[in-house]
Amino acid sequence: MATAFVLSGGANLGAAQVGMLTAVAEAGVHPDLVVGTSVGALNGAWVAAEAPLEDLGEVWRSLRRSSVFPTHPLRGLLGFSGRSDHLVSNSGLRRILHDHLRFDRLEDAPIPLHVVVTDVLTGAGQALSSGPAEDAILASTAIPGVLPPVSLDDRAYMDGGVVNNSPISHAIEMGADTVLVFATGYSCALKEPPRSALGMALHATTLIVQRRLLLDVERYAEVVDLRVIPPLCPVGVSPTDFSQADDLINRSYALTADWLAQGPVDLATMLAQAVHAHDATPPV
Repeated sequence: MATAFVLSGGANLGAAQVGMLTAVAEAGVHPDLVVGTSVGALNGAWVAAEAPLEDLGEVWRSLRRSSVFPTHPLRGLLGFSGRSDHLVSNSGLRRILHDHLRFDRLEDAPIPLHVVVTDVLTGAGQALSSGPAEDAILASTAIPGVLPPVSLDDRAYMDGGVVNNSPISHAIEMGADTVLVFATGYSCALKEPPRSALGMALHATTLIVQRRLLLDVERYAEVVDLRVIPPLCPVGVSPTDFSQADDLINRSYALTADWLAQGPVDLATMLAQAVHAHDATPPV
């Protein structure tokens, strides 16, 4: 029997995974392998290192947009003029990984870690299980057009969420019998559409992520013991706002602890409620 933790992408909403992971750990549930996509790869690396989740929470609480997505007018101009393949440097993310990643290579992780990326040329999804951990995670978080693709072994890779944001299939292929999905959800209660190009790109990505998750849950619910931890709802956090990490962590912890105490909700119910709008905007 093998239990896999599958951590989806979700940009700044990745903070919510800290609360989920903390509640699950307190319940005595631990992974035999970890599969992560995009920001889920970053959080997954922390889990695979068996590092204190309290410290991961502090990392998230310290982040701001400028530290994750350092913008520069010239970089954006080059991107729009066709002289660059991205709008934002990945130097911020690389610095975060350099400061906090606890192993140099994926195969050195105490718990097996698999990082999902997308091949830029073929569009194929791939789970990386060995190689430089920092570059693999940067590749997995490389939102197309926003962050630069990353070259590994002479192949260019971008965000794994392009083809498989909640990589349940990879966990099954690796022998998992039980799969816990840590889905970030999306900003379902925004007051208005994002105003910046970066914000709109991030919001669109999380919407695509949510839709793909629904399809994967329908596909694999009868294949393995699939448990989808309910994502936060409602959420009104702007896609570029990293200042709400503490609230996201605390709310997701409470929601997950309650879910664990009551038992998993029916997946069909979760699917029916997963993509919707709200009449009122929450305080978040």
